[in-house]
Amino acid sequence: MPTPADHLALARTAQDGAVLLGLARSPYPFVWQALAANPHTPAAALVQLAGARDSPHNDNALLRLLAERPDAGPAVLRAILAAVAAKLAEGERPYAAVLALAGRPEPDPAEVAALGTLPGASARLRRGLARRLDARQPAYRLPAGEHGRTEGNTAEG
Repeated sequence: MPTPADHLALARTAQDGAVLLGLARSPYPFVWQALAANPHTPAAALVQLAGARDSPHNDNALLRLLAERPDAGPAVLRAILAAVAAKLAEGERPYAAVLALAGRPEPDPAEVAALGTLPGASARLRRGLARRLDARQPAYRLPAGEHGRTEGNTAEG
């Protein structure tokens, strides 16, 4: 029978998506955090981890790790945003995850800024949110007039 240490070692080193997805159902928060740090963990497991609950300390550390993943796609970021909003609404303080989300270009700035209005948000968090959102690089958008143009599709010819 595998021990918690075996689960942790596997969560750190496994590359098989099915194995990693199965480990996301582990009852151990240290395994969840190892999965969040493993670059091979599939998005489905990351979404599942965003909803995992143990203790405020472990939950907040996990949400921060997830929010800092450079490969976190839209589904993962949406799950993190929802989890962070729920924690703030409960009066908890997942501030590191909130600030990590605010520093990313993908989430909608209005949705991230709204986190500062929730009951668990302190004045210090709101200031940090404003600073991160102001310093954030805008998401890439096509220049005006470039929509739908391709190489052979120009006005000249």
